[in-house]
Amino acid sequence: MTAPTAIPHPSFVNAPRIHQALTAGIEKRLLVWMARRTPAVIGPDHLTALGFAAQLLAGVSYALAGRHPWALWLVNLFIFLNWLGDSLDGTLARVRHRQRPRYGFYVDHMADTFGALALMSGLAASGYLHWPMAAAMLAGYYILSIESYLTTYTLGDFHLSHGPFGPTEIRILLLAGNVALFVNPYARLAGRTFLLFDAGAAAAIAGMAAMAVAAALRHAALLYRKERLP
Repeated sequence: MTAPTAIPHPSFVNAPRIHQALTAGIEKRLLVWMARRTPAVIGPDHLTALGFAAQLLAGVSYALAGRHPWALWLVNLFIFLNWLGDSLDGTLARVRHRQRPRYGFYVDHMADTFGALALMSGLAASGYLHWPMAAAMLAGYYILSIESYLTTYTLGDFHLSHGPFGPTEIRILLLAGNVALFVNPYARLAGRTFLLFDAGAAAAIAGMAAMAVAAALRHAALLYRKERLP
């Protein structure tokens, strides 16, 4: 018997997902493989809850790592579990034909919003990253998220990545950064010593700013052409 699929609202059109990040192809194949082997007792909502809880616990572990550096390994564990829950939930729903596109889109991205706040708050509390840098990174993430949501509404395309970077690439960079942080929390640049994550955050902030401005200009120009006045 075919599992029932939620009936969308008559006026709702599910936006096509556009994912062009470096790992998108192999990640999609892996997630479909995993979804087909996930026990029936586990549903998409369970995975969403796992991903959200793991991101909150990653933030707590970052805060703990300020006094106990071994907690950085806990951060990496929870980042992996966040990837598992956050990435597999939608794939599982599609494989089982139990999609709820409006509910899934809303809940997933609200969870990401609060999860990012917890993660950056924990990192700022750890002392491995100065809080103004953490705040700027969080602002950059929110700006890119808002741009993506507005693009979904106005153009009908849901971009999961900006250029070659998507959520998975960010997680991979964090995992590698945490290993480097455990070895040495400082970096020397131009003869000066900086917190390693401050240096990484500066690069990330510049990159996010460039991606946000480029996307905003590109999509504004596209919308202008689509709605050119006579």
